[in-house]
Amino acid sequence: MAQYRREKKENKINEKFEPRPIELRSDDVVDGVVGLIGNTPLVRIPSLSRALGVEILGKAEFLNPGGSVKDRVALRMIQDAEQAGYLHPYTGSRIFEGTVGSTGISIATIAKAKGYDATIIMPDDVAKEKVQALKCLGADIEQVRPASIVDKKQYVNLARQRALHYGQDPSTSSSARPHIQTATSTVVVTTTASEDVTDGLDAVKEELRKTSRGFFADQFENMSNFHAHLEGTGPEIWRQTNGRVDAFVSGAGTGGTIAGTGQFLKSMNDDILVVLADPEGSGLYNKIKFGVMYDRKEREGSKRRHQVDTVVEGIGNNRMTNNIEMAVSNINDAYRITDEEAVAMSRYLVQHDGLFLGSSSACNLVTCVKLAKKMGWKDGQRIVTILCDSGSRHYSKVEVFRSFTTCSRGAQGSTVLERRLLAECRNLHRSLTHHRPPLLTLRNLSDELIESGTVNLRSSNNLSSVHTQCNLGMTTESEIKMSVGCMHACMIQCRCI
Repeated sequence: MAQYRREKKENKINEKFEPRPIELRSDDVVDGVVGLIGNTPLVRIPSLSRALGVEILGKAEFLNPGGSVKDRVALRMIQDAEQAGYLHPYTGSRIFEGTVGSTGISIATIAKAKGYDATIIMPDDVAKEKVQALKCLGADIEQVRPASIVDKKQYVNLARQRALHYGQDPSTSSSARPHIQTATSTVVVTTTASEDVTDGLDAVKEELRKTSRGFFADQFENMSNFHAHLEGTGPEIWRQTNGRVDAFVSGAGTGGTIAGTGQFLKSMNDDILVVLADPEGSGLYNKIKFGVMYDRKEREGSKRRHQVDTVVEGIGNNRMTNNIEMAVSNINDAYRITDEEAVAMSRYLVQHDGLFLGSSSACNLVTCVKLAKKMGWKDGQRIVTILCDSGSRHYSKVEVFRSFTTCSRGAQGSTVLERRLLAECRNLHRSLTHHRPPLLTLRNLSDELIESGTVNLRSSNNLSSVHTQCNLGMTTESEIKMSVGCMHACMIQCRCI
């Protein structure tokens, strides 16, 4: 009877829409790597859809040539710069960007296809696979220590400075090169020419146009990010679903995806719910829920050097950007997703759907599940989300957990927290034994151990005590710091998770 009612309701919904084929490509042959970007398929997640009684659809952005949704953004930023006259192909110009990896890979990919060079400034704690990919694409890489956006040495700020001083002789004055006035103050375009061209492009001579330039793309503030999704991702989802969308779920790093896609879908049907998936350590959840950009980890005396301290990569922010500001008014709800929930979803998808997705994609899908349960949806409602990238860029994260495989199955913790931590360690041991991806984090439990006084990172005697209690079979202090009880110490040193 329930199945009959569900099918009857679906038939009524189908009658409201005119069926039409989904057009994935406008031509059978595309023009180079740029032609492969976008028009990604919308894939149904069978296990989640069956379990919940709704349709969970994921936009397979990991199938873009650069491997992530950031291909759309990188292409649009470069195309808009070319149309505005800021960049000209095959002139030796260089694109600068500060990124944790995915945008840098996308920029490096498109730069090579269009005759530009690329310099990527990134934190030194990103996955090795991202660095290796950038090297293979011929990008110049500069890795720096993680820092707050207010720090001049933060990777985004350094990318802007490198663009300002592009082509400058180190032996000359430290003043920036002549730069071209752009439509926004955040995007920087410098020229190697000696003439002052700040009055605009109309008076620039032909030979000046051919000189190389430095271009700081600034994905966080550049509105090309927003328009890439407003005019690309959003219309594609609407076409592929024949307009049958009940909710759209997305995380936000720069904010362009949820802002652009959400605004388009809302313009087509204001009843569509736009929902934010936010990881631990990000202030966006509280911004949507309570109007304040704040996370409890920023409370006085507890803020760490990493603004968004979570295993989830690519989403989460603690500051407002131009793109996020465009999204706030259209977001109906937000969900805080813990590391444990995200990694559990990643494991679930591998086991039940054969999908090896990145942590941000898993975060989005956890939000889809929570939304469906909160709304009480069981009658085939359709929730669309973004599958940002695959898990193949995160293999090196396995290595930090290798030392945990030595944990004795008979180890017993002296406190409830220690027993919980050891249980998580054994789960991880089993997942590694079966060659599954490292799909959990021990950060929260290690924090609890430290806050409760069980572990004192400043005391080597205490480290030895933890070693004895947990029976990990480790002898040196450095090995002990990699043990279960001292996971937090490992995080502080190298932010491996």
